[in-house]
Amino acid sequence: MALTPGVRPQAARMADERRLIARAQAGDSGAFRELVELHQARAYTLALRILRSASDAEEVAQDAFVRVWTALPGFRGESSFGTWLYRIVARRSFDRAQVLSHRRARERLDEQLPEHAGSEPEQDALRSAMLERLIGDLSPAQRAAVTMFYYEGRSVEQVANLLGMPENTVKTHLLRARAALRAAWTHETGEER
Repeated sequence: MALTPGVRPQAARMADERRLIARAQAGDSGAFRELVELHQARAYTLALRILRSASDAEEVAQDAFVRVWTALPGFRGESSFGTWLYRIVARRSFDRAQVLSHRRARERLDEQLPEHAGSEPEQDALRSAMLERLIGDLSPAQRAAVTMFYYEGRSVEQVANLLGMPENTVKTHLLRARAALRAAWTHETGEER
């Protein structure tokens, strides 16, 4: 029986990760450091997409890893380590986003696009920046769902699993996010999307 290409390396990576988890659960900080190195980029990226601030994302990712280290002895492996970690990162990001939104509501100044646009590449850059800003105005849960579904290409099931939400809740967040983005885009540009 022939193995599907990539199956063995995937199985080997999962076995290696399980060994690292077992060593880290036993108090091996070197093994935990390896787990951090395996997952830090994706944890940071998820936090960054939710929070839209590099310094806040770095702080949340670090905090999530500290929480993982302290909770690791109780990790039972009912989900993958990555899923468990990303749920923690998402929840910590949502908490941080709520704190930041209250702070920003007090400090926020309306951002305006230039009245006249220049060349086509400049217009594309302005449109892209506007879309990013509009995504930033979504709720943290909607932003996380949009990021994972559209930017990372994850399925609704995967997004639900990572965020610890029912699939129908993820679908609702995506539906509401699309409607909000469409309405905001039309309001800002006068263009129907």
